[in-house]
Amino acid sequence: MLQVAVVGSGPSGVYAAQSLVQQDRVPDVRVDVLDRLPCPYGLVRYGVAPDHEKIKSLQNNLRTVLEHERVRFLGSVEIGPGALPPARLLDLYHAVVYCVGAAADRRLGVPGEDLPGSYSATEFVSWYSAHPDAMPAVGTQGGFIRDVDSAVVIGVGNVAVDVARMLARGAAELLPTDMPDAALGVLADSRVREVSMVGRRGPSQARFTTKELRELGALPDTDIVVDPAELALDPAYADPSGLPAASRRNVEVLRGWADRPPQGLPRRLRLRFFLRPVSLTAGATGHVALTRFERTLPDGRGGVTGSGEYEDIPAQLVLRSVGYRGVPIEGLPFDAERGTVPHAAGRVLRDGAPSPGEYVAGWIKRGPTGVIGTNRPCSKETVMSLLDDAPALERRQVLADPLAGLRAAGGRPVEWPGWLAIERAEAELGHALGRGVVKIPDWEGLREAARHISG
Repeated sequence: MLQVAVVGSGPSGVYAAQSLVQQDRVPDVRVDVLDRLPCPYGLVRYGVAPDHEKIKSLQNNLRTVLEHERVRFLGSVEIGPGALPPARLLDLYHAVVYCVGAAADRRLGVPGEDLPGSYSATEFVSWYSAHPDAMPAVGTQGGFIRDVDSAVVIGVGNVAVDVARMLARGAAELLPTDMPDAALGVLADSRVREVSMVGRRGPSQARFTTKELRELGALPDTDIVVDPAELALDPAYADPSGLPAASRRNVEVLRGWADRPPQGLPRRLRLRFFLRPVSLTAGATGHVALTRFERTLPDGRGGVTGSGEYEDIPAQLVLRSVGYRGVPIEGLPFDAERGTVPHAAGRVLRDGAPSPGEYVAGWIKRGPTGVIGTNRPCSKETVMSLLDDAPALERRQVLADPLAGLRAAGGRPVEWPGWLAIERAEAELGHALGRGVVKIPDWEGLREAARHISG
């Protein structure tokens, strides 16, 4: 029997588990999917916006894999400093596949970035998605949007679109979601009336998908404002026929909005281009009040150059959404420049040579690129490497049941019945609040719910 641990229960981890149990090259493979959270699904649970029910329904597909007879979910298992080191984990399994994503946000590197009121978009997403690591004080005190009239979102990818849309959503539209009640109350009382989403390059190079972009145009009570002069700075704007299909559709959507005059609706969402942040400035209270941008111009090589002209955009909330980086796990090699674990076709490399039994998949393997579906072929490539190595891996003796070893190392894994108990508790919480399912937002609440496995 080949015993494999997959670290991370998001799409890349679950797709790796699926590939392992659906192949027929190596019989009787058993897979434990480990996660430091007591809940599965990774960014599908904690990164997809709560109003994106269709994407969130991917949980049903992931659930089918995690309920496979040769797959076992083990939550609340942390790998790294002060927890279970990778070397000890490898003692318990023939192979370990790390699918831990890219948890760190890229920074702007500008003065004032750490002022109160300036956050990463991930912090905002974690808060309204009920991630238990989210800052408790923000959720209880409404710190994100208290006294905020104007917000700036820096970035033009799908995450930037998500947070801009959530800032412009009304309470009635958010009520049917699984958003935690504290976050719902804060957003319901929001007085944000102006949201600017700003990119340093042009519309043809924006990273959002057309579907996400079009959703902005469907926001009730919100004018979408696009400056045709900014669009015209893009060399591909006048004739987008040479662009990839997705970029061409984006330009067409933006062109339609630029030709439509504002209707005087209660909220305005401005899409800005060719502006790069240079500083954030505090107001009288020490809270961010102003974001300064430099006008950029195409440099003819696909990049931009500064023009020396500046524009100030008032904002009491600034959310940066300019990419992610992998975080090193103590005990694993790490390429700090790329933010990934060095590998060859998914095999972890130590000093340039494959490390027997250690593998990577997902963002920690390739960097934060692609969409959810991109993880499937990425994980499959890694699993093919693992299966090629299986004859040698199986010669090593491991425990018949690694769960005993995890417990002996001090772990208290939450198994699948514990997760089902969390699901029941969230359904009961929603019912008590007169809503649908409502997420439990704190560690203690999740742990307490997981203990009631008898239902």
